[in-house]
Amino acid sequence: MFEFPVLFGDIGGTNARFAVQEKPGAEPVVLAHEKTAAYPDPSAAIRAALAASTVAPPRSAILAVAARVDGPAVHLTNAHWVIEGERIGRDFGLASCRIVNDYVPVAAGAADLDPAGRDRSILEQIGPTLCPDGGARLVLGPGTGFGAAGLVPYGKQLAIVSTEAGHTDFGPSDPEDFAFWPNLARIEGRITVESLLSGPGLTRLHAGLGGGELDAKDITERGMSGEDPAAQRTLRVFSRLLGRHCGDLALTFLATGGVYIGGGIVPRILDVLNEGAFRQAFEHKPPFSDRMKQIPTCVITIADPALAGLSALACQPERFAYDGQHWTA
Repeated sequence: MFEFPVLFGDIGGTNARFAVQEKPGAEPVVLAHEKTAAYPDPSAAIRAALAASTVAPPRSAILAVAARVDGPAVHLTNAHWVIEGERIGRDFGLASCRIVNDYVPVAAGAADLDPAGRDRSILEQIGPTLCPDGGARLVLGPGTGFGAAGLVPYGKQLAIVSTEAGHTDFGPSDPEDFAFWPNLARIEGRITVESLLSGPGLTRLHAGLGGGELDAKDITERGMSGEDPAAQRTLRVFSRLLGRHCGDLALTFLATGGVYIGGGIVPRILDVLNEGAFRQAFEHKPPFSDRMKQIPTCVITIADPALAGLSALACQPERFAYDGQHWTA
């Protein structure tokens, strides 16, 4: 159980976003979006965010972090911060502090999304308009890194299963892949999902396809504007590879409840995903291709998809089961 007001944090490799929910049912008040690199540690960023706001001091906190939460000190995968629930709790006089993987709240927020109904304003269906069933759901997202989690019905609860799917190996599957794959930069000898399906991955993919080194933002802008054929090809290949991996994870979780894609990249390249290669790669999973055609794939288009999930975790703690670090005073 959480004591209100509750401090929310969505902490990634590039940005840290903070909000406070003063009581159950209230709208969370967004405090700040801070650059992770601008502060020496999370307490400094939280202190700055709270100082600029008039909200009541928080009594507890739940922080979602882009890292594997497997001990009292959690080091961000793609940034320098070390996050310790006890230290944050003591720094701000909290009754409790919970640290979870950053895709735990995204999964919680996806629990009630309806891609064919009332949530069309925040969801863009890729491919045919389909209705999810009551089965497992998959959430994932390419951003600074690559995150993914499953939302699996288990008795009266929804179990949220964090993953490190971004750090699994990725290989070629068709003639186009085999042609450029030898040109891709390796990280410690490996090509992983995250090394291609992320912001830095776009840069590696563009270089591997012969386009040279270019920032991910520039690749996206130039590819979507149509002014750069190399950037256009990069986005098309990225879309196809993303569809293939989404399909693999959907099979892994039997995600008949749908696939929900967040992150900072995909909402900017919706037109490319809708060209068809994404969905074709997603569905091409014989002998289960017919079943894959029934699974909806959606892009979450709001900027902070974790915020609604953090609120759900705080206000409906009995609904969800998930792992994380939990400190109490």
